[in-house]
Amino acid sequence: MKTQPDNYPFYLHCDEWVRVLDEMNIGAFTIDGHRRITCFNKSACILLGRQGSDVIGKDCREVFHDIPCYSACPFHEKSETGSGPDVEIIDQEAVRHCITRYSTPFYGPGDRISGCLTILQDHSPIVELISKVSYEERSMKMILDSLNIGICTVNRGENITFFNTAAEKITGSGRADVLGKKFFSIFGKDGQCNWKLLKSSMSDGFHRNSQEGEIKSREGETVPIRAQYLPLQNEQGQIVGGMVTLQDLTLAKHLDQVVQGRSTFFQMIGRDSSMQKIFEIARVVAPSDATVLIEGVTGTGKDMLARIIHSASRRSEMPMIKLNCAALPENLLESELFGYVRGAFTGADRDKPGRFQEADKGTIFLDEIGDLPLSLQAKLLRVLEEKCFYPLGSRRVVTVNVRIIAATNRGLLNLVEKGLFREDLFYRLNVVQIELPALKSRRSDIPLLIRHIARKVCAKQAKRIPEISETAMDVLLNYDYPGNIRELENILEHALIVCQDASIDERHLPSYLKQRMHPERTSKKNLEAGAPDATGREREVIIKTLQQFQWNRKNAAQSLRMDRTTLWRKMKRYGLIS
Repeated sequence: MKTQPDNYPFYLHCDEWVRVLDEMNIGAFTIDGHRRITCFNKSACILLGRQGSDVIGKDCREVFHDIPCYSACPFHEKSETGSGPDVEIIDQEAVRHCITRYSTPFYGPGDRISGCLTILQDHSPIVELISKVSYEERSMKMILDSLNIGICTVNRGENITFFNTAAEKITGSGRADVLGKKFFSIFGKDGQCNWKLLKSSMSDGFHRNSQEGEIKSREGETVPIRAQYLPLQNEQGQIVGGMVTLQDLTLAKHLDQVVQGRSTFFQMIGRDSSMQKIFEIARVVAPSDATVLIEGVTGTGKDMLARIIHSASRRSEMPMIKLNCAALPENLLESELFGYVRGAFTGADRDKPGRFQEADKGTIFLDEIGDLPLSLQAKLLRVLEEKCFYPLGSRRVVTVNVRIIAATNRGLLNLVEKGLFREDLFYRLNVVQIELPALKSRRSDIPLLIRHIARKVCAKQAKRIPEISETAMDVLLNYDYPGNIRELENILEHALIVCQDASIDERHLPSYLKQRMHPERTSKKNLEAGAPDATGREREVIIKTLQQFQWNRKNAAQSLRMDRTTLWRKMKRYGLIS
């Protein structure tokens, strides 16, 4: 680096400059007033992949091959502004480097610029690192955006820091609208997407799951979801924020409904021949729009059958609106059925649609139709005939497209004969009539119902399903159940709560059961001796259960909740095996 011409100014070629520049950790070089390189330190040599002897005395533009040098030379820029633009230079191996240049002019006699010191700071490693991080960040965001699970992250201050595409779709809120905002301002402090659960997860570092639920989107749409809450930790294990994942269950629920639409009649339990006939009628009538009248005493499952028919119909994706005609006084019942307009009566400060409007394109279930006042029966008849009505206080007719399912625990025909129910309305409702039998008339279904109800109650209480002893089963089989299936559910729930053993015994059942039974039905001794009524019923139950399981004793015993040896003994007693 000592090939400078002798007439160069001393400060451009002295050994002190060479030593100082060579000891610097960044590239540096000097040029004279003609842009010829006078010094080139080691870092600059390494940066350019050149030897100092190869560049000394050469025009700097030949060395750097930098296009901006021609249009914005730092030598001239420095003389005016004291700063030069960043450039990209190419070394001997054609590798590009992103360079920041700092130039300081040397002044000679008459304050004329006679040279320049330029420092080169190579940002390429930093740029490469930033590019790598940016690429990884973009890749991560791309991956997270491709997921169909909503992801929302927050910092320690509970401000939203990330919101992927699926979260936008689920909530209806755009990413730009939520970033930086508090989590609870978007999702609320309660509900299924729970702010408190997120705070707890960020506090103790444990994951938390929420049960299936619903959230309201920005457009007011109800979205079924499952949420999970997780803490976010840095490399040192410190909690720096939290993450919520949102699984949209809309499709799953829809598929569930499709499957249920095909198997919906399995929701009602019954192997008895009378129930099988009812299932067949309901299965045939469900796809149509025919009006259905369901009759049966209290607790036989009229409400469930109505829901099953709706679920299996073409209207299943639309609402089924229920109204109990016996639950409201006449003046309120009319407004509930047909709605009202503002000013229709004192306190009517806004329009309110009735149940018929709410059920438009769906199904309306009129429970306890036998209690509908005569004055409203005429209006209901018009809806059935003309599919239209006038809301209270309105002169504008409202047209609806609804299917009507009605139910009663009173015989409508008897009410017609007594003048308590309009005959023309009865025949309009009685297009398809289904009468549900009382539980005491289908005792063969009791073991099956017991197993189903026990499974449902134990799942709710998170406990193991206990066995049912022979004596307890005898009591349950021989009781008349005036409250029908609803009463059986209450009895079993009582027994399952009281029982802390592996088996439900007679002592776990409500005491009133034995008091309300006939003596010959309550005595196990009489039962074994062959009391005709009880024995006949038990034999019938065993035969039907065995037939259900193709005479497989193990499965039949499990269904009847008795040991195989007990079942074998009873089969032998009743002459079912030789």
